Amino acid sequence: MKAGFIGLGAMGAPMAGHLAAKGLLDVVDNRTRNKADALAAQLGVRAAATHADFAGCDVVALCVSMDADVLQQATALAAVLRPGSVVVDHSTVSVATARKAQALLAANGIGFLDAPVSGGVEGARNGKLSVMVGGDAADLEIARQALDAYAARITHMGDTGSGQATKAVNQVLVAGINEAVCEGLALGEKLGLDPARLLPTLMAGAAANWFLDKRGATMLAGQFTPGFKCGHLLKDLTIVQGMANDVGLHSSVIEMARDHYAQLVLRGEADSDTSALILLKRG
Repeated sequence: MKAGFIGLGAMGAPMAGHLAAKGLLDVVDNRTRNKADALAAQLGVRAAATHADFAGCDVVALCVSMDADVLQQATALAAVLRPGSVVVDHSTVSVATARKAQALLAANGIGFLDAPVSGGVEGARNGKLSVMVGGDAADLEIARQALDAYAARITHMGDTGSGQATKAVNQVLVAGINEAVCEGLALGEKLGLDPARLLPTLMAGAAANWFLDKRGATMLAGQFTPGFKCGHLLKDLTIVQGMANDVGLHSSVIEMARDHYAQLVLRGEADSDTSALILLKRG
């Protein structure tokens, strides 16, 4: 198998690295060309000059920021990939965007999987991501060897769009947990509790969760290196809010978290880790 990877940010770069370690990676690309050149040199693969450099790939993975980016990449790849190849989109975008990308590629006999991931930068670095997949089961089998390089779990959720629908549910839970953890730790600070005692005590009981474990100590120390950026979660929650509105869901958690992360972005924290929410909770 030959794989390509487009989008070499905090998640994409380590994911591409796992593909290279398995001997699967052939070519990479990134919006910032020097980043692609540097990673390609580090991994011993090619940096794409144009999308035509992906023509020989069996699987091309995307990990980009916005819906428009996914559609732009799908359009470009539809013109160069051979029939029977598969594009796997690990971005978080709307269900409608996933379906548009699938249709663009299907017109040329190319498969498409919407396959957003969860597990954070740590999961990407450790090759332990949860991959939630929408699309044709046969396309998943073509791409599975590549996904196995960085996944702890791969779940076929159903037809095109079901991967993004699952990620929407995931992001509601993430946002709600962020709200609770940041508010709880801000309360602990106000009450004068010792973080060195508080955090392991909480992690030993029913309050234990990934966000508390991975971000509790750093947020209390005022360290907000991403991680997952506030601006990206705001983008995700805006997508999720639209989906909730479409189905008539009472979405108080989504609305509260979206408002809070919008405030953080306005305060200049767009590129800070989502744990910067504690800044609002402190008052």
